[in-house]
Amino acid sequence: MIFSLRPDHDDPQVAELVDRLRTYLDGELADYERERGITHESRLGRADLEPVWRRSRELGFYGIHLPEQYGGRNLSYTALAALKEEVGACGRVLGHSVLGDMGGPLRAGDILGHATAYQQETYLLPLVRGERACCFSLTETDAGSDVRSMRTTAVRDGDGYRLSGHKVFSSAGPFADFAIVVARMAGTGEQEGDKPSFSAFLVDLDSPGCRVTDGATPMSGEHIESDIVLDDCHVPARNLLGEEGKGLRIALGRVTTNRLLHCPTVIGATRRALALTLERTRTRKVAGGQPLLTLQSIQHKVADMATELYAARSMTYAALAALDQGKDVRTEAFMSKLFVAESAFRILDQAVQIHGKEGLTQGNEIEFLFRKIRMFRILTGTSEIQRNGIAHGLAFMA
Repeated sequence: MIFSLRPDHDDPQVAELVDRLRTYLDGELADYERERGITHESRLGRADLEPVWRRSRELGFYGIHLPEQYGGRNLSYTALAALKEEVGACGRVLGHSVLGDMGGPLRAGDILGHATAYQQETYLLPLVRGERACCFSLTETDAGSDVRSMRTTAVRDGDGYRLSGHKVFSSAGPFADFAIVVARMAGTGEQEGDKPSFSAFLVDLDSPGCRVTDGATPMSGEHIESDIVLDDCHVPARNLLGEEGKGLRIALGRVTTNRLLHCPTVIGATRRALALTLERTRTRKVAGGQPLLTLQSIQHKVADMATELYAARSMTYAALAALDQGKDVRTEAFMSKLFVAESAFRILDQAVQIHGKEGLTQGNEIEFLFRKIRMFRILTGTSEIQRNGIAHGLAFMA
């Protein structure tokens, strides 16, 4: 893998897909956002998103990672990562809706394999077709990294269950139709030494006893989060996802894969930040009329930025290639997530520094990317959690 701000791909299939995706992102989707005045701070509604879901599906991108029987192309993880990197690098507000990250097939994760025929027909196949959207509701105010401390409970009730609790940071919640909710089975884990049992449910967000409220606005300024408030909400037994008591396993079953697949999007965004910074250093003049890039101090900064990006990208794709070969990459996934998050933050910090006051100004893309990238050191597992995972993996190495 050589360094490039616009990577080429040896695999003809991946090269063709990346080329078509770039054309769509930089052309039709960019025009769509401009015509609607969509910015990163816009409150997105179904009227904004559904046309993108449908068009992305028509072009073969929405759910492209899925098996062919679901309309996908059964992509390798490495091929999917190449597409996710391009989405991150494009700068489009709605890029997250092209492959189905936000409320679509990628958000639903691996639950297709756990769903009944009824659940597939009612929830998941419409999701894949871009007709419905979902959110994933696991986190609570006092149950983040320690998800087993969640307080949302499920009580068996005749032909179903009654759920009560308060979920936070449900991404895509503002425009989702249903949520994948993980709850603790009532009566378990309440006594010392008693192991809690968790189950997963498909919850229609218009059900009685279910309220979707505005979630906290993250520092990126994007309005994509919701709280899901459940107050004795009845969920039919047929909406139990998988077996009772296996919900946490379903929720966290693809955690290693998901941890790795978040990295290419961040690498793409960092790639864009470096490209914008290099353009700035070539066009911004210093005293004497010379470009900023002629200063050795600036040359050293961009050299370090490019080197860290190359290292982060190489590490991530090496781990993804091993995953495609069926290898256990849990430790490598922790390492990749940690290094990508920390190096991307350092790169964006330097990008802001080089842009000067403009890099501190709201509305400047570098300023937005700095805020967005800073979040990745916490989201999907803090850097400290990643270090814990690495240390645990090392402890069991010969």
